[in-house]
Order: sequence, then C-alpha cells, then structure tokens
Amino acid sequence: MGSVKSMYQINFNKPIKVHFIGIGGISMSGLSELLHTMGFHVSGSDSKESKITQHLETLGITILYGQRSSNITSDLDLVVYTSAVKENNPEYQAVIEAGIPIMDRAELVGQVMLNYADSIAISGTHGKTTTTSMLSLILLEAQLDPTISVGGILDNINGNIRIGQSEHFITEACEYTNSFLKFNPTKSIILNVEAEHLDFFKDLNDVRHSFRLFADRLPKDGLLIINRDIENVSYFTEDLPCAFITYGIDASTTPVSGAMAHYSATNIEFDDFGHGHYDLMENGNFLTHINLRVIGLHNISNSLPAIALAKSLNISLDVIKTALLTFTGTERRFQYKGVVGGVTIIDDYAHHPTEVIATLTAAKNYPHKTTWCVFQPHTYSRTKAFLKDFAYALSFADKIILADIYAAREINPGDISSKDLLAELLKLGKEAYYFECFDDIENFLLLNCTNGDLLITMGAGDVVMIGESLLGI
Repeated sequence: MGSVKSMYQINFNKPIKVHFIGIGGISMSGLSELLHTMGFHVSGSDSKESKITQHLETLGITILYGQRSSNITSDLDLVVYTSAVKENNPEYQAVIEAGIPIMDRAELVGQVMLNYADSIAISGTHGKTTTTSMLSLILLEAQLDPTISVGGILDNINGNIRIGQSEHFITEACEYTNSFLKFNPTKSIILNVEAEHLDFFKDLNDVRHSFRLFADRLPKDGLLIINRDIENVSYFTEDLPCAFITYGIDASTTPVSGAMAHYSATNIEFDDFGHGHYDLMENGNFLTHINLRVIGLHNISNSLPAIALAKSLNISLDVIKTALLTFTGTERRFQYKGVVGGVTIIDDYAHHPTEVIATLTAAKNYPHKTTWCVFQPHTYSRTKAFLKDFAYALSFADKIILADIYAAREINPGDISSKDLLAELLKLGKEAYYFECFDDIENFLLLNCTNGDLLITMGAGDVVMIGESLLGI
C-alpha cells in the first residue's frame, strides 16, 4: 500500500500526531513549533543536534537524531518532509511502505495559510527575509498579533517563528522547486523576478512563468503588491483576478515600466552609517518622511511594499514609521560582527550577483578606508551560470578574496571552480586572491587588513566562520 501524498487535509481543530523529517531546518522548525502550540503531538528527526533542535526539545517536542526507518511508527497520522529529503531516505521509504499520509513543507504551509483569514506571502528572488521582517514589525507595532514565519533569525521576535492569536499570518514564499505554488495567500508581494535557481528553472522566462502562476493563486478579493521596475511588469498584472498595487524607487516614469508607481521613494539620502532616508510618495503626492536603520538602496526598496501592505490594513503612518525604526536587520544581512585591530567585520548572505552588487554598493556609504570582500560562491550551477556577472558584481569591492565553492546540495561536476572566478576578476584588473582553506584566508587578512578597513564575509555557506574566527567568537 502506497502512502497518500499531497491529498491529506489537516483539520486544525482536531490535533493529530505529526512527524517532521528534517525538523532542524529554519522553516520546518517554525512549522513544528506552530503545530505544537496548536495542540498537535509533534516529533521530528534531524541529522545532528543544533541550537534549533535544542530549542524545540525545551518545548517538549521529541527529536530523534539520525534518520532511520525505526523512527516511523504506526501511530503517526501525518509525516512532513523538507525538499532536501530524497526518496531513498530511510524514513521517507518507511512512510511510503506504511501507507502513512505524507506531504512536503510547502504543502503544509499552504494548508496553514487556509487557517487564517489574512495570509500574506512575500516572494521574490531577493529581499524576502528583510521585507517579511519589516512587515512583521509593523503589524506587531500595530498590535495586530500576527503569526510570523521568517526565513532567518529576527532578533525582535527572538527567532524565526512568532505565534499570534489573530487572523494575520505572514510568511516568506520561495520560488525554488515551485514551493510557493502550493501556498494559499490572500495578499502577496513580488519584490523582483530574476534568473536564479537555474539548477531547477530552465531560464528567466521559466522563472517569470512561475511567478505569474503564484500571482494567479490570489482570490478575487485578494491583493498583489509588485515592484513596478520588474521588466514587463504587466505580464504579472494583466487579467489578474484581484487588485494590485505597484511600488518603485522615485515617483517618475521609467524606461522599464513607463508607469508611475502607487508608492515610491524620492529625495533619497544616506547618513554617515549608510542608513537610508527618503520621502514616501503616494501616487506622486508627498505622504511623509521615512527613516531606516538598515543600509542601502535595496532596503529602501524593500521597505516600500511593507508600507503598502500595512496601509492596505489601515495601519497609521506613525505606527509604520515607528516600527521601521526598530528594524536593524536580520542575521547575515549586512550584520555587524565586531572590530578587530581597527578592522570592522560585516557578514552578509549575498549569493547572487544582484545581491552582491546591492551589498557592496551599500557598503560605499559605510565609514571605511578599503573594502575587502571574502566571497564564498554558493553552488557550482549558480557559479557557472553567472560567472561573469559575479566577477562584475565583486568588482564593486576594492579587494577580493575567494574561498572554494560551497557545494550545498550539489556534487562537484569538475568543470567550474573559484579559480575560474579569480581569472575573470583579474581580467577586470581587480586585486583578487584565491585560497584553498579558511586558515590561509585568515592569515592573509591578518597580514594585509589595516586600521579603518571594512571586511565583508559574503555567501550563503559557512564563510561567516572566517570573521568569527578573527574576532575570537
């Protein structure tokens, strides 16, 4: 007997026994905590112990370390698995053999969303965590008591999940493997649509097609908030069943869209630490002045859809402004780590050329002498697809050091390496270096960084360890 896959409907008024394969993931852990709070009997497995699994255990959730078929017991009503789990996983196979209902993480998120009258999904190839965090803080400041699932650690909620008691649910919506096409939002944000995850999508048009399908999931009384400066933005809004709002930097028409944004930022300035300030415009009319405590033009852009959505909920501008001032960033997004020998160390998650440019451009407004960027490429497929784009993006730093490619879910194909990226940077006339191991990088930095320099460790892998090692943390 095979298991019932993606057909099982959860009745949230009747708690059941649920097991999570890969419970230590940032999203899986949040979902398990949410169900636990709703009265479900939750267990889970993961390959190793972590701060996340330790936290879940303190809540009374049973965690099994190591994934084996014996973890799957006949009394389970439902099993949830993460996309990292393959069909040869022993627990997955045991579930199939036992005929226990099973669904992936995205399907569970979609069903959770149906449990809330106001389900908000934030999508885009960049900026999801930041925008989700900004919007979350606005709803908290407005005392709307939202349930929040964010793809990073947000200090303001002491983690990645906050469980509220209201009709509002906020979550990130990731396009990878088309996960977000299983979501059921009433309101959605599309921040940007670029070529990304080309190990899954065929090309940019394939990515755009998925985002259009995501927009189509909104109900007739729903709302889409979308970046006006996405190329051919009308592709996503034409014949949409619901209302839509656009936003963009600067209120004027642009060559890209030829249309004025409903919400826009003008008179943009940055303070001595790179924090953005701007005039918020609505249909070309001045609304108020916004001050941010995060750096860069990209974060000004990220704040606009959060404001637009908050206004759709009739949240006052005063509340919005106060909330945005409490947001100082999330973990691994231009995160200040410390100072050693007069060198300021920042860590950033950027792993796509657009993100790299955004971070290094923002860094120009941060006080420093020389910008050093230690970059760890993330996945072979992404590095190969964007090799020249990465070189151009990294050229925004004064000096670049490359670590080996972080494989993540991939196997080394043998036809791409960080040395290829080094060659491209040298062609651009940049001062760039490559080292095989972190120890060599640390030794080089100790010898060459000087008082007043800015050191940014960058990438979605474990490059953060270099800065932390230099700081002795």
